[in-house]
Amino acid sequence: MSFLILSQDVLLGGVDTSAITMTWAMTELARNPRVMKKVQSEIRNQLGNNKSMISIEDTEKLDYMKMVIKETWRLHPPAPLLVPREVINEFEINGYVIKPKTMLQVNVWAIGRDPDTWKDPEVFLPERFLDSKIDTKGQNFELLPFGGGRRICPAIFMGTTMVEFGLANMLYNFDWKLPEGMVVEDIDVEEAPGLTVSKKNDLLLVPVKYLDC
Repeated sequence: MSFLILSQDVLLGGVDTSAITMTWAMTELARNPRVMKKVQSEIRNQLGNNKSMISIEDTEKLDYMKMVIKETWRLHPPAPLLVPREVINEFEINGYVIKPKTMLQVNVWAIGRDPDTWKDPEVFLPERFLDSKIDTKGQNFELLPFGGGRRICPAIFMGTTMVEFGLANMLYNFDWKLPEGMVVEDIDVEEAPGLTVSKKNDLLLVPVKYLDC
């Protein structure tokens, strides 16, 4: 029974945060037409024009799209605060002595926007990950959308796969336009409060079929 409950938690958690990530990714792409054009060109040039659906295996070829997703997680981690951790041994950091039994929460939202860590942190720039060894597997503390250590999110593989698969197919099969009368500057990035941070207001885009496969 405990395994079933754990599996359900992983599945539900992975689905929710993956949907949040794809919404934020599409929001930032709509706000940055240059990036939208570049990532769609990569997908369509790499995979050709004869597919009705991109497979999970196909996404391995999409390096720039993976950068787009990393940049989305940097600016918009689905869970801005990691699961609380309890201090075991006393330690000191930046002049503060942290006692055992202290509960700590890691603010990954703030880390992703730290100007001491990231150049132009408020700018959506996937190219910052070009030739970078920073990944999301919990070993690089600059980017921790899934946490790190022994208690890293168990849905990391499922969540990453869902986002890559879903986003690739959305960008491959459709061009995305703003509703009539709307301009890029009208797209907001206001966040809804909660344990997970989704977009407060709906993202309104018009899909235009790219191929008739």
